[in-house]
Amino acid sequence: MTKHIVWDWNGTLFHDIDAVVGATNEVFKAYELPPLTADGFRAVYTRPIWVAYERMLGRPLTEGEWELLDDGFHDAYYRLSGVCGLAADAEVTLTTWTGTQSLCSMAPHSHLVPKVDSFGITRHFNRVDGLLGVTGGEKAAHMEAHIASVGVRPRDVLVIGDSVDDGVAARHVGARAVLYTGGMSTREELESTGFPVIDTLAEALDHT
Repeated sequence: MTKHIVWDWNGTLFHDIDAVVGATNEVFKAYELPPLTADGFRAVYTRPIWVAYERMLGRPLTEGEWELLDDGFHDAYYRLSGVCGLAADAEVTLTTWTGTQSLCSMAPHSHLVPKVDSFGITRHFNRVDGLLGVTGGEKAAHMEAHIASVGVRPRDVLVIGDSVDDGVAARHVGARAVLYTGGMSTREELESTGFPVIDTLAEALDHT
């Protein structure tokens, strides 16, 4: 039985796929690659992010190239994501759940906290954790630290996210997961994890 929900942010509660794809296309414009659609982005997306970039380029990144691409992506993303909103049923789902909940994101903490607060939903979470270090990596260790800080037993936790990496992180800590199709990963990849796959956030509560 679920007592605590850990939410992902980008692509889950925050519907920012258009900003992510737009920012990715901007930073790769110099490489003369054809622009990605949302489905095209999902087809190459993985974590760590630099592996996705290597898929796009068809070669390993050179020394210093990841840092330049990552900086360029975030500059464009912060500009483009200003018009993005919450997922259609995010707020009602947060309000409906009667247990405790928190937010664990791979977004930079300094950007995440004011962004979440700008939607007036911070009150729903007993903890909000973004990254304090290098972005682009895998979520498992970050999730482990988050669960420890929240002080809940992993077996009582349901992770709700939009990527295979969310499922991997949940399994790493011994939690369950439900994966949402509105974000970064294809349905086929999400289903490959063996976790339930949902098309709306409200459906996640059916798996608590």
